[in-house]
Amino acid sequence: MMDRWLGSRGKAVRSGKLRPLGVTTPARIAVLSDVPTIAEFVPGYEAGGWNGIGAPKGTPTDVIAMLNSTINAVVADPKVRAHFDDLGFEPISMSPNEFGKLIVAETEKWAKVIKFAGIKAE
Repeated sequence: MMDRWLGSRGKAVRSGKLRPLGVTTPARIAVLSDVPTIAEFVPGYEAGGWNGIGAPKGTPTDVIAMLNSTINAVVADPKVRAHFDDLGFEPISMSPNEFGKLIVAETEKWAKVIKFAGIKAE
């Protein structure tokens, strides 16, 4: 299995030394378009990773809006986009509200997994 981030393994995949069997994201990724998703074999499976940029609570909304606008503009730049594609990242621009909802949804999803698996902190 491979996740979105290829890192140094990307060269091994491109050279044929490493053969990805599936990606854990809900949809195929551009850099490995011929590699199926695990969900194609196990319906509903999804365990993709994500990164985001946050700000401290109480940051003024105009500052949040400016940061969001700037970050989305950078992510939309074709050179930046090409670099992300090469790394296996598929950036998604979203509003601060959408990002907040993503954090809540992911927290709830993984809390259920942790509870179901009986995972305890050591």
